[in-house]
Amino acid sequence: MSQTVAEQPLQDNDSESTDRTLVAESIRYRKRAQNAEHKVEDLSGQLNEAHQRIAQLSEDVEGLTLDRKLASKLTAAGATDLEAATLIARARMAGHAESDIDACVKQLQVDKEYLFAGVKPVVTSRPTAGVKDRIAPGKTMLERAATKAAKSGTRTDLQEYLKLRRGLV
Repeated sequence: MSQTVAEQPLQDNDSESTDRTLVAESIRYRKRAQNAEHKVEDLSGQLNEAHQRIAQLSEDVEGLTLDRKLASKLTAAGATDLEAATLIARARMAGHAESDIDACVKQLQVDKEYLFAGVKPVVTSRPTAGVKDRIAPGKTMLERAATKAAKSGTRTDLQEYLKLRRGLV
């Protein structure tokens, strides 16, 4: 019996030390698991932020692509003020599909024709001829030329008068 009693305390000490090591290991494992869970939460948060950023950037790229297509269509249509035409077209296209670009440009040409080249010029009257001299019906051609040269005083009228006079004299 003495052996069994002597062995008993040794077994108790071994079981206590193994229990302590098991508890220490479980504490370490728990800390590692908690650290891993925190890392997973951090990484999932970063992944969500990256997805949001990607979505925002893709929206920006789609907007820039739409602006480029709109600008090229407006330029082809002959827009003189590209900025104003683009702003008006973007406001009209808000919420519509890209397929409406052509229809929007055509409607813009109809509604805001002053934004496009080839605007029809305003019709104005041409300058009228100067006041014609009233010459009495009974005067001869030489007398008319002399009167005209005396009134206007220009060299061309004087030369015409002199030519007529040379021919008649």
